[in-house]
Amino acid sequence: MNRAALAEMLNEQTTACEPAKAALLVGGDFVIWDGTVPGQRLARIYAVRHRRARKRGTETLALSATVDILTQCGTAPLRIGCIFTRDRTWAFMLFLAKDASVVLACTGVRRVDP
Repeated sequence: MNRAALAEMLNEQTTACEPAKAALLVGGDFVIWDGTVPGQRLARIYAVRHRRARKRGTETLALSATVDILTQCGTAPLRIGCIFTRDRTWAFMLFLAKDASVVLACTGVRRVDP
């Protein structure tokens, strides 16, 4: 997948999409990993990460909304990707359809030690 195609898929799925798209368009690194994970499994993982982030005071964007979207995906297989800001202070996790044709959700996490 190329940068332009990924940028076109980042719309208004969550409030993290706009800053993720901006990071991508100014040259942030990105990756879409091979393989899939069921949406419900990802929902559980990211619900734990959300609780941990709140407990530690880590700044996040749209993490709660992303968990809700992942929960709604049920057992559907999802691809995972990530966009990093150029300075590596933010990581935006992407959750895509199995064929990587659409971004379903996006969340951002400020990295403590980039």
